[in-house]
Amino acid sequence: MTETSHAAVAGPVRAPRLRLMDAGVLRVLAPLVIGIVFLGAWEAVVRIKGIPPYILPGPILVAQTLVRDWGTLSPSLWVTLKITFAALVVAATAGLALSILFAQSRIIELSLFPYAVILQVTPIVAIAPLIIIWVNDVAISLLICAWIVAFFPILSNTTLGLNSADHNLVDLFRLYRASRWQVLTRLRLPAAMPYFLAGLRISGGLALIGAIVAEFVAGTGGTASGLAYRILEAGYQLQIPRMFAALVLVSGTGVAIFLAMSLLSHLLLRSWHESALAKEGS
Repeated sequence: MTETSHAAVAGPVRAPRLRLMDAGVLRVLAPLVIGIVFLGAWEAVVRIKGIPPYILPGPILVAQTLVRDWGTLSPSLWVTLKITFAALVVAATAGLALSILFAQSRIIELSLFPYAVILQVTPIVAIAPLIIIWVNDVAISLLICAWIVAFFPILSNTTLGLNSADHNLVDLFRLYRASRWQVLTRLRLPAAMPYFLAGLRISGGLALIGAIVAEFVAGTGGTASGLAYRILEAGYQLQIPRMFAALVLVSGTGVAIFLAMSLLSHLLLRSWHESALAKEGS
């Protein structure tokens, strides 16, 4: 085969990879540029208008405060992270188990699913004080509050995924006398995997929100204080730069959780599911 024919064969193969690389660079570069422009405008407005830091600190002052107070904020970040990830693990485990139970019995699903909806629509701010009083353990009560917020998306999405298995394939499995366990493990669970991972991405951020809200209500201090307490403390003392620094940690943690869940989803689906394959081939 000639060099020209080799180039003709190799060219169409490399082109999608180049387009994929360009799309990946753009996905990172575009929001980065917007963020830099926004922060620059924010800093310029604060300096030009002479806005005092106790009203609106500039991003440079916030960054300096974050570095200076890292020794105080980092332990609180660790407390919030522990509650968030513990709630996410419990929500994922309980949501998946209950979804499997729903898929095995329509009667159980119809009987219990409305109560899961009630948990979802009940404001956590309203019931968090009751949970804290009833449980009488701050750490466990914060975990329960965060779990309540994170539980429903996993349950709802996974239940939908388990029920979305191809009915023709379900009939084929039954035709070959497959057991319930075989249908579940070899058909329904693989079909539900993208739905479960989508629910996990949503619940990751919701678990963080639930932990922060519960910490606000509990108002715990000392070694058990999370980032919410640091925000309240900074507000009471009019240390607004520290408040913004704590908010940056909360937002950054939420973004990191979402990116981690997205990466996990991509790694698990990239070799077989159409949603990941479409991204790689586009």
